Amino acid sequence: MTDREPVTADLSKPVIHRHVASGEACCDPAWEAAYNRFETAEEEIAKFIRRLRKLGVERRPRSDRCAELFCGRGGGLVALERLGFHDLVGVDLSESLLTRYRGPAELHLADCRDLPLESDSLDAVMVQGGLHHLPKIPEDLDAVLREANRVLRPDGRLYVVEPWRTPFLTFVHAVVERPLVRKVYAKGDALATMTDHERDTYEQWLGQPEVVVRSLESHFEPERRRAAWGKLHFVGRPRRPPLQVPPS
Repeated sequence: MTDREPVTADLSKPVIHRHVASGEACCDPAWEAAYNRFETAEEEIAKFIRRLRKLGVERRPRSDRCAELFCGRGGGLVALERLGFHDLVGVDLSESLLTRYRGPAELHLADCRDLPLESDSLDAVMVQGGLHHLPKIPEDLDAVLREANRVLRPDGRLYVVEPWRTPFLTFVHAVVERPLVRKVYAKGDALATMTDHERDTYEQWLGQPEVVVRSLESHFEPERRRAAWGKLHFVGRPRRPPLQVPPS
């Protein structure tokens, strides 16, 4: 895990440590455009603050070193900063999204399946809507969780919020994917467009809840697991070593 030279276009943009070439493993410009118009940066930050508070992150020591995996444009990092955390790390494969971030976090253009971070170096790892983009379940999910386990200290925590197939989520997609709704409701059209462009991985994720839960709980001892309103909320402590779970 060799750190390459950081690059930045100018002093107004964040320093990004590159571990993969820009565009090497992603990304879909149409999906990113829909993501950027789904909600404003401030709306996303406010949403993330509410989530983090519900998960209990606000009760953590402010000296904690926290990482946001699949951090995108950095809304989760800004949310953590506004909650009083300042030792922050963000990891994502999209350089175009990372360049939108403004703040003190250390940014890495890297694959979350192979984190460029030292073992036992973090107190908290957050994932908000990134795992369902993984191409292969459970292989890639296990790889990310194995890495999260590795970089967390023994008393650290993993916090996950991901889409989950509940009646509410099924209803939302049924509504926003109607042509008339998409025409008159911009946010609904953005959501439907994102879903269209991640259909394979999204349906793969939603279609294997038992596999996902088994993977999460093999790497992390659950302290909280709740599915409601179309989301899975999971908080876990690293298992050392992870449980050996037979393939499904």
